Amino acid sequence: MPITVEEYAGPHRDLAWSFREVEHSERLLNTYIDLGRVWVARTDSGEIVGHLQAVARDARTWEVASLALVESVRRQGWGRRLLEHAAEQARQAGASRVIVSTAAADVGNLRFYQRCGFRMTHVVRDAFTAYQGYPDGLEIDGIPLRDQVWFDRRV
Repeated sequence: MPITVEEYAGPHRDLAWSFREVEHSERLLNTYIDLGRVWVARTDSGEIVGHLQAVARDARTWEVASLALVESVRRQGWGRRLLEHAAEQARQAGASRVIVSTAAADVGNLRFYQRCGFRMTHVVRDAFTAYQGYPDGLEIDGIPLRDQVWFDRRV
């Protein structure tokens, strides 16, 4: 299925459905959804099937704050394409590194980011708690959602 990547010009909140594919805390989502830049993946019929949000944290560092694809287009290279596009935009803007975090319980994401050249930098224990707005008892493939793993990559 042909998919193109383009910057999204509308309000980020129009894509809240896509952000919710990966964010389970409405409170946390509301703190970052309006920040930075967003690129979308579109099918040849114009349907948006995913997004990547990047936020400049300082002059040298951009954070991938959100990356999601609908189930039907996962594992086809589109996440990597969105990620590489954002990394190139960061490099062109003068950044030298991109950072991203994911749940320690999400083994698929841990593999994905390492396959894309990211290296682990640190773990934040108990990042996914009720205090942050996450419901109790969340699991990913039977692993309790608790800790957050941070990665970085030079661009």
